[in-house]
Amino acid sequence: MHRHFLLHKPHSYLSQFIYEQKRKKRLLGELFDFPEGTMAVGRLDEDSEGLLFLTTDGKVSEQVRSKKVEKEYYAQVDGIITQETVDLMTKGVEIGINGSKYLTRNCKAHLLHELPNYIGPGRRIRDERHGPTSWVSVTLTEGKFRQVRKMTAAVGFPTLRLVRIRIGNTTLKGLQAGEVLEVQAFDI
Repeated sequence: MHRHFLLHKPHSYLSQFIYEQKRKKRLLGELFDFPEGTMAVGRLDEDSEGLLFLTTDGKVSEQVRSKKVEKEYYAQVDGIITQETVDLMTKGVEIGINGSKYLTRNCKAHLLHELPNYIGPGRRIRDERHGPTSWVSVTLTEGKFRQVRKMTAAVGFPTLRLVRIRIGNTTLKGLQAGEVLEVQAFDI
């Protein structure tokens, strides 16, 4: 019988259970006693945080990673991003993937004027002395390596903080950073 988990991945953790490099890293297994064979469905890089699915079922993993399932991210960007710039991202922007140019698929994006409190304060990025920041929501059906970060940088607004808040119909709401919740199935 397979098991499924929701996790609010905190900043500074790798989305993996084994890391064989010399430098010590924080891994998912430090947050919960996951059963043998548990895998992260999609990844969040070490600097990103938010909703992560974990499962012991490879078929479910494939289903969640498909282009049919939306993944929504909130990105805090350097500077005051405009609606016109956000609109550029919705039509696809050129980013680099493995040394090649790649045009991202159309996506949904909009400015965020207020954050839900379940996002939490996160780690301190910087203070106002270094200039203003703003937030944008980006919803993708693809998941290229560091895609949201590359997209915001391509339109001139580097990402400072990235939080995945939704996968399919499941949201981060109600989970505290580092909290793990076992579920019967994923609502995708």
